[in-house]
Amino acid sequence: MKTNFNQGNTADMLGAESQSRLAWCDAMRLLAFFLLLCCHAADPFYASAAYASAGGGVDAELVLWGTRWGSFSRPCVPLFVMLTGVLSLPIGKSMGNFYKRRIPRVLIPFLIWSVLYYLTPWFTGLLGMDSSIVHKLFSWAETDSQSLADGMRNVMRIPYAFSFIACHMWYIYMLIGLYLYLPIFSAWVERASKREKEVFLLIWGISTTLSYFTEYVSKYCFGTCEWNSYGLFYYFAGFSGYMLLGHYIQHYVKWSWRKTLLVAIPLLVGGYAITHWGYSHIMALPEKTPEQIELFWTYCTPNVVMMTVAWFLIVRRVEIPQKSKVPVWLAHLTACGFGIYMVHYYFVFLGYDLGAMLHLPAPLRIPFSAIVILICSWLLVGLVHKAMGRYSKFLIG
Repeated sequence: MKTNFNQGNTADMLGAESQSRLAWCDAMRLLAFFLLLCCHAADPFYASAAYASAGGGVDAELVLWGTRWGSFSRPCVPLFVMLTGVLSLPIGKSMGNFYKRRIPRVLIPFLIWSVLYYLTPWFTGLLGMDSSIVHKLFSWAETDSQSLADGMRNVMRIPYAFSFIACHMWYIYMLIGLYLYLPIFSAWVERASKREKEVFLLIWGISTTLSYFTEYVSKYCFGTCEWNSYGLFYYFAGFSGYMLLGHYIQHYVKWSWRKTLLVAIPLLVGGYAITHWGYSHIMALPEKTPEQIELFWTYCTPNVVMMTVAWFLIVRRVEIPQKSKVPVWLAHLTACGFGIYMVHYYFVFLGYDLGAMLHLPAPLRIPFSAIVILICSWLLVGLVHKAMGRYSKFLIG
């Protein structure tokens, strides 16, 4: 698919804007996409277990491998955010110019695709499909309703909430929030010393333990209570720490392959062990809340930070042969990245069904599904780019 793309037309975290192309960033983005699609490809496996209590059966081996791959895939979103820190800090432009350039590129496709996702159940009803298709397409849909009224209710809630029909749209709310914050954060990053950045990262690192502290030590801690959610570490918590971490490693960490592997491998193995063990432990409890189920899979936790840093350090050292076709295809993926994120959930059921039809062994079902989703999404977005030209930015960024 030979198409000329303007790299500035895509959103930073899923298709970065950069004057000088960093090939390793494109490789990092490919890894992040693969992990992200593994994360969502596992949804039908978890859903089958969740719905088993309603009378259906469940394949324990598939659920087991869903847990393993789900734990392995947690660095996906943090890697995207760290790339933003590499490519956007400091932003190098005024707040107004930054907002004008970035936010519409994200907001307009987000609104269009949210409406399409929320009206899809209604469309399936118009086509005469049974309501069971809703949960087949969208594993975590709150209901299998195909009514226009329910679809429009979700559409009207877009300014402040997302439905699990489009569960991946949570990320766009967070992304827009980071964009709003970036010019302010960037002004400090531009002036801060290395030591000052390290102090911020240290306090942010402490903040990543808060979910465990709240669960196992005290529900209310460091000043939080019924009338106050903004405790001691609140102002250092969240995804902004990942942005600064990406910026910090890019500017200050210059390690050999040997030192990189000596640090990264223990981080990756240890982080994965904690993530998998913790999730399995919670799932073995006779009763658990949704918050407990997500506890060890939460993106801003020490174990996920460990895995994310490990992958970031390793991929950053990878050298891409410039005379091969690899950089071209990776750059193409970057240009299509935001669109792929928008459309990919429509293909989750296809990857799941193809794996079942081919009778693939359980360990391969989720990565196979992820590859199917990536190929289908990539082809669709590439075709839209080619067909719509410069107007494609309104649909796929």
